[in-house]
Amino acid sequence: MIDGALAALLSSHHLLIIGPPGTAKSMLADELCRRIEGANYFQWLLTRFTTPEEIFGAVSLKALEQDDYRRVTTRKLPDAHIAFLDEIFKANSSILNAILTLINERLFHNGKEVTRVPLLTLFGASNELPEEEELTALYDRFLVRFVVNYIVEDFRFLRMLESQSQPQRTTLTLTELNELQQAVRDVPLPSYVYRGIADIRRELNKKNIHASDRRYRQSLALLQAHAFLEGETEVQEKSLLFLEHALWRDPAEQEQVRSTIRELLLGYEEEITELLYESREIRESALQPGRTTDERARALIEFHTKLRNILAKVDQMRSPYAKRSSSAPVKNYLKWSKATRFTVYYRMNCSLCITRCYAKTSTAAFSTRN
Repeated sequence: MIDGALAALLSSHHLLIIGPPGTAKSMLADELCRRIEGANYFQWLLTRFTTPEEIFGAVSLKALEQDDYRRVTTRKLPDAHIAFLDEIFKANSSILNAILTLINERLFHNGKEVTRVPLLTLFGASNELPEEEELTALYDRFLVRFVVNYIVEDFRFLRMLESQSQPQRTTLTLTELNELQQAVRDVPLPSYVYRGIADIRRELNKKNIHASDRRYRQSLALLQAHAFLEGETEVQEKSLLFLEHALWRDPAEQEQVRSTIRELLLGYEEEITELLYESREIRESALQPGRTTDERARALIEFHTKLRNILAKVDQMRSPYAKRSSSAPVKNYLKWSKATRFTVYYRMNCSLCITRCYAKTSTAAFSTRN
């Protein structure tokens, strides 16, 4: 999600985070803004009782004397470079309409004038999806979307508890940020990227998952930003994987979009690589020193159970390729061979992990008895 926030910032698009309270949604926007020297940050919790004055500023009394209904926008949303609006879909229609114009066109109608706002990106957060039809337009303005939840795995939860905040932050100025945004716009888009997007669109349409033409068009800037963050001189085909965060509408579609894009581009190689990394994380947690025998035994049981589940996923990935006939396209065969090599390496790694865990547990138990 951090990469998504950076890509949204560099491409001047907006990010929506859907998830329960306490999942660091506002912290992400706050930390990002603190790293930009001179940037104004605006954060607000929206409700149906939120007034325009809270978001856009109070009406200027001096302007009223001149028959101009103008607001004092200092330290409010029209004055912000980065903004975070919590529970954004709970605001009333008058506020939402003004927000829609502001984030889409970067314009704010203030009295007799229409001013351009300095907004770089807006982070929206919500515990639920919008249900009212009037919220559809605002929801569609968030190009990047993430669904977050509480940490499930014990080893990742422990890592979060043990992590410490860093007092020093890497910072950059607004001028430097503008230069980076221009560099992102200059990243070349090869023709095979356009063809890849067309292939993704066709496959998703087959599954009745439809994104607007505007969303596909805007996603080009997102791909440029992602390639820039990866240090690439042009957008690579692998950058298309990042579209899994932009092309779904309902969270129920998220896994389908993800699997469709990855299978189309990489077969199952990418997923097997991710499972390999996951197994390494579990292994590091299971072999963590300083534990008692009982704690090590519990960690071993959790470790072994998770690895068995991972291996079952790997077998499921391999079976569709193993059943292909000899007349399958060469591209599918290459994908299958890559996946097979990852599978062999993965099984060897898992066996080594289990052996080491059992050895350490047995040694500790023997020392305790003697």
